[in-house]
Amino acid sequence: MDMTGMKNLRKYGNEPYTVVVIHGGPGAPGEMAPVARELSTRHGVLEILNATATLDGQVQEILTVLKEHGDIPITLIGHSWGAMLAYIFAARYPLLVKKLIMVCSGVFEARYAKDIMETRLARLDEKDLLNFNELMEKIYDPAVANKNAPFTLLGKLISKVDSFHPLPRDDDMMECSYEVFQGVWDDAEELRSSGELIGLGAKIICPVVAIHGDHDPHPAEGVREPLSRVLGDFRFIIVEKCGHYPWLERFAKDRFYDILREELCG
Repeated sequence: MDMTGMKNLRKYGNEPYTVVVIHGGPGAPGEMAPVARELSTRHGVLEILNATATLDGQVQEILTVLKEHGDIPITLIGHSWGAMLAYIFAARYPLLVKKLIMVCSGVFEARYAKDIMETRLARLDEKDLLNFNELMEKIYDPAVANKNAPFTLLGKLISKVDSFHPLPRDDDMMECSYEVFQGVWDDAEELRSSGELIGLGAKIICPVVAIHGDHDPHPAEGVREPLSRVLGDFRFIIVEKCGHYPWLERFAKDRFYDILREELCG
């Protein structure tokens, strides 16, 4: 792995850099490092660690990295919020994107989002539910100056119930940023609720592939149904025994990487 002079970028493999991976959260940098490493045996990969606290700022971060380091047009692989961000980027800069691969994306219409947290809470045991409530209190407590620590712990707790049968995590995850989450997600929710988010799909000209776990609390139909209405070249792949982090799933990891390799070679 090569750490460049840009604080928001890691490089894997050798030039040309034909693949970009974009993490979720927003504000969860480093989570896509295992995917970048795995793919770098055959492809040059850029991992963008988006740190800007606005949606437009994160789009510009991707643009800067691509122009300075990427082999354009490039393949974007985004996870969760990163899948939605990659979708927005592909709509704004369609000529820069060769293929868009969306891994366990967030949903594209608000009506599909209403049950996500209920599903997660139902999967928590009594101890974890108590921990969840305590972390939420700290995050929303004005007296707590540094919200990044409880926000990071909350993310780790949620990832447990978002998974089907998880493997141990590598220590690639950096501290999550609540400021980035709040700033970017406020922008994203406004874009989604207005209908503008799904409408952006009409501007995407590259092939789009969405990969989704059957155990992911984000409902698959919230991705498949809206995107199938607006994208001209769209495929949706369900992975069985798989939660929100396919590369960390004991029963789905190999299948996930097989799909990615096939898509990158196609």
